[in-house]
Amino acid sequence: MQSVRDRLENILSRLANRAADEKVYSKLYVEAAHAAADASDARRKAGVSLGPLDGRIVSIKDLFDVAGEPTTAGSLLLTNAAPAARDAAIVQRLRQAGAVILGKTSMTEFAFTAIGDNTHYGTPGNAADASLIPGGSSSGAGVAVGEGTSDISIGSDTGGSVRIPASLNGVVGFKPTAMRVPLTGAFPLSMTLDSIGPLARSVADCAITDAIMAGEEPAALQPVPLGGVRIGIPRGMLFGETQTEVTEAFEACIDRIGQAGASVGDLPVDDLIAEMRAATRRGTIASMEGAEVHADWLASGTSVPVDPHVTGPLSRALAVPASAYIRTIRRRGELVATMAARLDTIDVLALPTVPMVAPSIAAMTGDEALRDRTEGLLLRNTQVANQFDLCAISLPMPGTKLPAGLMLVGRHGHDHRLLGIAAALETLLQG
Repeated sequence: MQSVRDRLENILSRLANRAADEKVYSKLYVEAAHAAADASDARRKAGVSLGPLDGRIVSIKDLFDVAGEPTTAGSLLLTNAAPAARDAAIVQRLRQAGAVILGKTSMTEFAFTAIGDNTHYGTPGNAADASLIPGGSSSGAGVAVGEGTSDISIGSDTGGSVRIPASLNGVVGFKPTAMRVPLTGAFPLSMTLDSIGPLARSVADCAITDAIMAGEEPAALQPVPLGGVRIGIPRGMLFGETQTEVTEAFEACIDRIGQAGASVGDLPVDDLIAEMRAATRRGTIASMEGAEVHADWLASGTSVPVDPHVTGPLSRALAVPASAYIRTIRRRGELVATMAARLDTIDVLALPTVPMVAPSIAAMTGDEALRDRTEGLLLRNTQVANQFDLCAISLPMPGTKLPAGLMLVGRHGHDHRLLGIAAALETLLQG
């Protein structure tokens, strides 16, 4: 069996060979990774293990604190921020489980946009084709797993930021129920919607990583037998403007799932989505809460080196009165309860993660209207899980030339059941 140190050296060699144009990682911890890899190899030689993540090579998004350095969250504005006093909670837990933390992956500025571009530090090219967008905001995380320069990447997901890059780069991405994994030491976007989740090449790796980050004892993932699993298809506005090849691949997946014994039927949710859109018309929850995070520099009136795609929505949200924000949060609570009752009859919703395969980076930089429309479509399906306080996972979907994802959305707190169903579907769709 190859040593952890040898695997690490192979990855570092790959990264060094393109160091001049390296945008997937914003920071590498070579010395610390060497030490962690050697310690894992020594434990293995002695017949000792810290668990299933011992010796796995893990990258973390550039918004998690690492003791002794500033957390820049993809922004020049934080380059000279005070160094973090301690590792983020999830970084501590991963280290204690024997994970080899290789480095920080690139992200969109302040985790705010879904395309995956960063005007300051460059945009990582998609793992399938470097001329295509990676998806965001956990852009480097999706590319690193897709290209094999980390086994597992940790991202954050406020409106789809784990699942969008997972879909576009052909990997698995899991968004747990919010508050399942502690946010301590993670640079915030939205205290209501933020969740921390893994990207990996298998559902099993996502499940193990999620358990460790949530402070649980990781156990072997048991696939849920598909006979009797109830799957709802939310046809309607979440299926509009979907590329033909994505639609065809999705319908082929659903046919196979039905043939495997699952119960599949339509479950309309358009009325609740319309109500949520009405509730957030003055400002989205992410933009209003993000505006509070960034209120000081937004209100300063001075010119700051922040992407206008970030400053625009945040500045507009800063002008929304507190009464409107409170009303939005209260209405969201009502809609979360209504959605929970609606989902009582099923185990999971199934739909395309995003309605497209990755477009080109050049197209997004050359056409502002197309960029805005693309961003809206990338977020449309995934944000439903955040808005309605649910858990969700994106699985690679067979049948498309470029990567596309099948998304399963589970009920609030039903993370383990969702992962078990996803493991069964992963086996089915790979067969």
